[in-house]
Amino acid sequence: MKAMDLMTPQVITVGPDTTVADAARTMLENRISGMPVVNAAGQVVGIISEGDLLRRVELGTERQRSWWLGIVSGGTVPAEDFIKSHARKVADVMTAHVVSVDEGATPGEVVRLMETRRIKRVPVVRDGTLVGIISRANLLRALASVAPEAAPASADDRALRDRVAASVKDLAWDPRAHDAIVVRNGVVHLWGFVSTESQRDAVRVAAEGIPGVKGVENNIQVVDPVESGAWGL
Repeated sequence: MKAMDLMTPQVITVGPDTTVADAARTMLENRISGMPVVNAAGQVVGIISEGDLLRRVELGTERQRSWWLGIVSGGTVPAEDFIKSHARKVADVMTAHVVSVDEGATPGEVVRLMETRRIKRVPVVRDGTLVGIISRANLLRALASVAPEAAPASADDRALRDRVAASVKDLAWDPRAHDAIVVRNGVVHLWGFVSTESQRDAVRVAAEGIPGVKGVENNIQVVDPVESGAWGL
């Protein structure tokens, strides 16, 4: 199993010039807690999460540092706090030092990166361009989908996964409807969230219609779209 087998391929992103308010709205509308920041070339230049938006002057939650810390830091820390709480553009509040993995990375490499960097999500890149994202939830879904005795993912499984992903990609509702697809020995495991049973069934029907699919395990959940945080990464 490689990163390409685990990742969510349809990634919600923002640009560095996006306003903080628009970034917050994007996270709320898509029920996610963080997203990559990409430039015009599709390269990851940062990550913005809920944590980056907690200390804001609009909320009266900006950080109040002691005068002593300002002195010993040479003014650097207070200046950084001011930028985080007052800046209007994503580029000024995002985490700029982003770690990513190649699509061929192993699950072990992904997990070690999450543990050592204490992060919840890792962008997946191909030749420097964003192609997906892996969250802790992706790893749990893969664990739930693959029995311990199952053989490693074959080239045929990966090709089948790509065909299934392409088939369901154009379905018109929320992109979180099929945020993870795992294929093992020709059996497709679907994960995600939708608003209605018909949407859930439509994704299953699309997967079942792909030649070579031996079966579909539909783990997509029907969730009230107003439930807070239910669709987070």
